[in-house]
Amino acid sequence: SKPQTPVSLQTLTETGRGERLDRGKPNTDGLRPWGNEGGEGGDKAATQQVLMQVASFLKHELPIRLSHRVRDLGTVPYMSSMPSVRTVANWYAQSVSELSSFPEIRTPADEQAFAKLLEGIYERHASVLVTMARGAFELRGAIRRGEVGDAGKVKWEEMEGMHEFLDGFYMSRIGIRMLIGQYLSLRQPPMQDYVGMICSTTSPIKVVQTAISDASFMCTRKYGDAPQVIVHAPADLTFSYVPTHIHYIMLELLKNSMRATVEWHGVDEDYPPIKVVIADGEENEDVVIKISDEGGGIKRSHMSRIWSYLFTTADPAVQEGMVGFENVDHSTDSPLAGLGYGLPISRAYAKFWGGDLSVMSMEGYGTDVFLHLSRLGASKEPLP
Repeated sequence: SKPQTPVSLQTLTETGRGERLDRGKPNTDGLRPWGNEGGEGGDKAATQQVLMQVASFLKHELPIRLSHRVRDLGTVPYMSSMPSVRTVANWYAQSVSELSSFPEIRTPADEQAFAKLLEGIYERHASVLVTMARGAFELRGAIRRGEVGDAGKVKWEEMEGMHEFLDGFYMSRIGIRMLIGQYLSLRQPPMQDYVGMICSTTSPIKVVQTAISDASFMCTRKYGDAPQVIVHAPADLTFSYVPTHIHYIMLELLKNSMRATVEWHGVDEDYPPIKVVIADGEENEDVVIKISDEGGGIKRSHMSRIWSYLFTTADPAVQEGMVGFENVDHSTDSPLAGLGYGLPISRAYAKFWGGDLSVMSMEGYGTDVFLHLSRLGASKEPLP
């Protein structure tokens, strides 16, 4: 099978700005690669030439990435026979077929038609996370009924190979959605300081404040109240990143902290505040965000299981409800603890651009979570 081509934030930004066009070819509009004067801030419309370059790369790259996933979905032990996993494999195979049969992109009309095709693929894959979770749920049921494994004696949390597969699958999925999302964003009217989905002046404190607002809304809807969140951060700290990725991670972490705090202290009590600290320093290689709660912590024996795609503290009925309805991956409509995917998926988002996520817990007191976001932008995606 053909090798995949990893990208970095830097590569995507430079490509979107037209800095990686073949200099031997004059731009079709006779202008600089951005098609506009003064494109330094990254807020000028991408030229047709840039869009055709990106579309051609995706026409080559996406079938390779999707084919790898179709192969993996068909060979992963136990899971490959689950109906929901087969559904996802069929979606991916259909997308490979559509992309492979699309003609070479030679004209602006070709590029426009290709963008329409990708919009459809992006939409088709929107509920992959929920559908794969349903597959995991189906497998748990099959194990309980003794239909797979040695008379149902498959220890789910110990199936290391399956966990590695799921980690790689979701990491790859982030990459596929990033590539398609970046391309489709480049086709939209430009926003100041953005190149596609990448913002050159991402403010962690602004993203965190939005995530606090969303998490508080979800917590209040479920419990009638939400703990206060105190933020210590330099207001002027900015760096180049994908703000939606930080928002997703922070929303998941804050949901966890709020739920743990409310359930540990009891509804209608005075909750200790959750503290968020963002470390500053232009010379730091990472932007580090720490979330501290007093939500009772996690048992040491459970620490390794929190990274499993199958461990959740949610009520089984809630989880069954979660996998029973169609929704896009990340929204404020979902219950506070549903799929049990929050931590491992958040870590995948952090690692995708060279960062990390770690958890330190004190059982009977609370939990500290450290989110490392690489500010260098040169880290290439870790493709499985």
